[in-house]
Amino acid sequence: MTPSSPIPTSNRLVDQAASGADQAIQATQRAADGALQSLSNGVKGMHDAAAPLLNNAVDQASAMAQSSLDAVRESSRRLRDQARIASDHTVGYIKDEPIKAMLMAAATGAMLMGLINLISRSRDRG
Repeated sequence: MTPSSPIPTSNRLVDQAASGADQAIQATQRAADGALQSLSNGVKGMHDAAAPLLNNAVDQASAMAQSSLDAVRESSRRLRDQARIASDHTVGYIKDEPIKAMLMAAATGAMLMGLINLISRSRDRG
């Protein structure tokens, strides 16, 4: 019986260690691939779930903006109509009562001038 040589035994041990390391590396790669695939699936799932919500939010914001724009247009139209009616009433009053209208305008002007003089004096004193 020949004693076993230490070199073949150590070569065999090195081969086994290398094989074990290769298997560990492959198992780690498979685990990393699986984790990345799970992460990718999760991100895709979140994207798929979020897309309809974002589209819905955009649609609602657009509808609110359109509604606000319509309300502003309607308010503007009403304001123009009221201004036109007030102008028509004013012109009608001036035609019906020209002397009263002129006296009211003069009184209003005098009152405004008095207020301006009062404000000017209070600023000069302050």
